[in-house]
Amino acid sequence: MKNISYFYTKLKYKIFGKNKEIISEYFRKKGMTIGRNCNICTNILTSESYLINIGNNVTIAGGVSFVTHDNCVSKMIPDCTDLFGNIVIGDNCFIGANAIILYGVSLTNNITVAAGSVVTKSFNEENIIIGGNPAKKISDYSNFIVKNKDRVFNLDGINHRDLRKVIEKSEKLIQR
Repeated sequence: MKNISYFYTKLKYKIFGKNKEIISEYFRKKGMTIGRNCNICTNILTSESYLINIGNNVTIAGGVSFVTHDNCVSKMIPDCTDLFGNIVIGDNCFIGANAIILYGVSLTNNITVAAGSVVTKSFNEENIIIGGNPAKKISDYSNFIVKNKDRVFNLDGINHRDLRKVIEKSEKLIQR
């Protein structure tokens, strides 16, 4: 049922002009706290959605998972069944494709999580990039911008056919 409801919401999103608030409102109705102007590209619903708090201007790429509980404790402490924890994502964060954010994690504002990362602990420093398994700080925004200044483009209005030309142009710039 979770997937059917989400599919219906995605359909509404596509039919009614790709308004991001349609997706955010779906998750809000399921108990999540979600700020404004978020771009959520995957079904992040959990059985404890009320434990998820997402700030403003957050992008969550495809395949991202939020893990709000874990049953492993039942194997270690016989009288316990689960571990639970909030997940808090600050403003202006980007969560890359297939990243996993575990229970109890808080990310402050302006953090980029690299694709495929497993975030097991909180990060309080702003303007950083974290990645890996387990995730650790791998760069900051200033160094990232300097390293990639010849590779960045504004693709607003570019169709997929023209994208090949943009990529070829970037490769020529990089080879200089």
